[in-house]
Amino acid sequence: MSSRYIVRRVLLFLLVIWVGTSLIFFLPRLAPDRDPVAQRLGNLAATGGINTEGLDEMVEAYRAKFGLDQPLWKQYLNYMFDMLRFDFNYSIAMYPATVFEIVMRAVPWTVGLLLVSTLLAFAIGSLVGALLGWPRTPRVMHWVATPFLMMSSVPYYILGLVMMYVFAFKFKWLPLGGGSQYGTVPTLTWQYVWDVLHHAILPAASMVVAGVGFWALSMRGMMVTTLGEDYVMLAEARGLSPRRIFFRYAMRNAILPQTTGLALSAGTILSGSLLVEVIFRYPGMGSVLYRAITGFDYFMIYGVVFFVILAVGAATLLLDLIYPLLDPRIRYSRK
Repeated sequence: MSSRYIVRRVLLFLLVIWVGTSLIFFLPRLAPDRDPVAQRLGNLAATGGINTEGLDEMVEAYRAKFGLDQPLWKQYLNYMFDMLRFDFNYSIAMYPATVFEIVMRAVPWTVGLLLVSTLLAFAIGSLVGALLGWPRTPRVMHWVATPFLMMSSVPYYILGLVMMYVFAFKFKWLPLGGGSQYGTVPTLTWQYVWDVLHHAILPAASMVVAGVGFWALSMRGMMVTTLGEDYVMLAEARGLSPRRIFFRYAMRNAILPQTTGLALSAGTILSGSLLVEVIFRYPGMGSVLYRAITGFDYFMIYGVVFFVILAVGAATLLLDLIYPLLDPRIRYSRK
């Protein structure tokens, strides 16, 4: 891999980050009510949370505190400079907590749930799809895999609602939502770890069950195409064992386009997991983003979406750079 290609990909990654961060700055300001401070304090006054006397002076003081009284171009320059320092200002809805503090508390929950469920769905789905495309697979495997293939067209959150009704509401085998039992203090003990895992079963299962069918369908198509290649026919003609042909010649080559699909669908997977977190009230980035949108918290939206864009872009860049390691035939340098 040439250094010129690496520099070009990194520059493209930075361009994507800049375009994405610019969009999330301007899009919230296209809403009819573009003053989040006035809206927030007005809601508090309507519910009796604060005294309405001197409300206008309070709004102006908070707008100056958050820099919303400045011209739009100056707000944008300050915003881009703050993005470089990972400084997202204070949360309007949860003041005086900073956006970075809230996001850092939610990131481990999302990373743990998303990483484990995505890798499980990808690994299980790829293996199931490879077996479905292998002509020597027992017919019973097709009957077992059919329900998972049907689930591939069901969104994560819809499947999550169904599983919540069946396993949490109807049979009461699993908790309805949350990251742990309400009121539990996080401690590094086996009891707390089991409590977290117990609450994560339903949201993770909804993503795994829906993802297995999707990856199985795509892997099956890749496997059927690979079995028609000359090197597979040559391996069969040489009398190699079916097990070796399956893993070393067929599945090893079919997994390469599958890996590309994983990189391309990173954004879809992440957006689906955020909706699952909202449904199950899981204390991750999805729940934080939902509260920020409903509370019209500009700076919280900036922080969450920025980290989402950064994570998707970094994952795509990483898979792009390690792709030649997965397939030594690929070279990004010009001769």
